[in-house]
Amino acid sequence: MTQSDLSAHIERGLSDLRDLVALESVSAQGRMLHETAASVSLLLEAEGFSVQQYAGEVAPILLAEAGQGPFTLLIYNHYDVQPEDPVELWDSPPFVLTERDGRLYGRGASDDKGELASRLAAVRAVKAKNGGTLPIKIKWLIEGEEEVGSPSLVDFVEQHAAELTADGCWWEFGGIRADGRPILSLGLKGIICVELRCKLSQSDLHSSMGAVVDNPLYRLAKAVASLRADDGTVTITGFHDAVRPPSEADHAAIAQIPSDLDLIKNTFGLQRIFAEGPDYYERSNFKPVVNINGWGGGYQGEGSKTVLPAEGFVKLDFRLVPDQDPDQIVRLLRSHLDEHGFGEIEIVELEAHQKPARTDAGHPFVQACIAAARTAHGAEPIVHPSAGGSGPMSPFTDTLGVPCVAAGIGNHAGRVHAPNENIVREHFAQGVAFGVELFERLGQGAAK
Repeated sequence: MTQSDLSAHIERGLSDLRDLVALESVSAQGRMLHETAASVSLLLEAEGFSVQQYAGEVAPILLAEAGQGPFTLLIYNHYDVQPEDPVELWDSPPFVLTERDGRLYGRGASDDKGELASRLAAVRAVKAKNGGTLPIKIKWLIEGEEEVGSPSLVDFVEQHAAELTADGCWWEFGGIRADGRPILSLGLKGIICVELRCKLSQSDLHSSMGAVVDNPLYRLAKAVASLRADDGTVTITGFHDAVRPPSEADHAAIAQIPSDLDLIKNTFGLQRIFAEGPDYYERSNFKPVVNINGWGGGYQGEGSKTVLPAEGFVKLDFRLVPDQDPDQIVRLLRSHLDEHGFGEIEIVELEAHQKPARTDAGHPFVQACIAAARTAHGAEPIVHPSAGGSGPMSPFTDTLGVPCVAAGIGNHAGRVHAPNENIVREHFAQGVAFGVELFERLGQGAAK
C-alpha cells in the first residue's frame, strides 16, 4: 500500500498519539498509569482485540489478541514514559504533541507511544484492505514499567508462557537514518544499575579535619576510577570471562553499517570518542561497559562551604552482552572493591536487572522483517546485531524462544529521555507502511 492509500490511517494514528502523549504516564513517579492502561485497552478493543489486564508491581500489564493466520506475531510495547524534567528546557509543553518543521515533539512521542500508535494504525490499514480481518494472529503485550526496569515482566512471561507462544516478536523500538535507511536491531545489552555509598562519619566535619580524616567522596572517586581503563574497558577481574564472542555473521553485519559518526558528533557536540570507523559499531554492539550516571554528597550550593562530607554516593550502570549474568557481575564488583581496599563502600542495587539478548541474523523471521523494511522504506535496511541500549528482551528470546526484531520510527536527533523528545512526521508514516508490509508478508508465509 502506498502512503496515499494509508493517509487516513496515518492521520488517525497521529490523533491517537496526540491523546496518548497527553496522558502523563511517568512510571518513576506513579503518574496516570492506570488511566493510560485503560486508554490503550480501549484503542485495542476498538480494533477487535480481546484485552486482559494484569496487575504489575508498578503498573498494569496488558495482553491482547486478535486475528487468525499461518503466523503468530507477538508485539511488545510499553505505555510508560520518562519524567519530563527539566521542564524549562522544553520548547513546548512536554505533554502536548506539538509539530514544528516536520517534527512532532512530546514526551513519549518516540519512546514508546509513537511506536505503539503507528503499529495500531498499521493494524487498521491492513484490516481495511482485507475486509476487516487480519492475515495473521497478533498477540500484543504492553506494559507500563519499562522505564523503571520492567520489574514484573520476567515473572509475567514465565507464568504466561503458554499464552505468549509465537513465531516471532516485533520489538518496541527502531530507527530511520537521515538518508531514509531503516535501522533494525536484533538484540539488546543487559543492564545493572547500582549505587555505591560511602559513609565515614556521623556528620559533616570542618574541612580542616581533612589532614587526619579520610573523605568519602575521595574514596568513591578512587573506587570508581579503578573500575575501567582510559579506553573505557572494564578492569574488574573476571568481568569479561563469560562474554560470547561475536560470530562471523555479526562482524559481517557491522562491516555493512555506513558510518554516521560525524552526524552524531555534530548533533550532540561530542568531544571525546573511544573509537571511529567500524570499531565504533563493534564497541556499541558488542562491548560491555560501566558508566557513571550521577554523583552526590557534600555541599552543592552557590559559593564555598568548607566541610568534609560525612557521606556520598555515586550511581553506576553496567551494560552487558551475551552471556554475562547480572548477578555474577554484582558479585564480581563486590570482590573488586574488597580486593582494592574499599570494603567500607556499600553496593545498593537499583531497579531490576535485565539480561542481554540477541537473535540469529539468519532466522527466517529476521529476513522477513528485513524484506518488509526494504519494500516499505524503498531503501536497504541497516542491521545491528545488538542495540547499544537495554530492555527486557531476554525473557522473550530465552524463556519463550522467540526471535525478536526491533524496527521502528526513531531518529538520531529524537532526544529520547531528554527535553524535546521527537519523531519525524514522515517517519511515522513510514512506520505504518512497514507494519502493513510486515503483516501481509507474514500472512503469506514469508517467515515459515
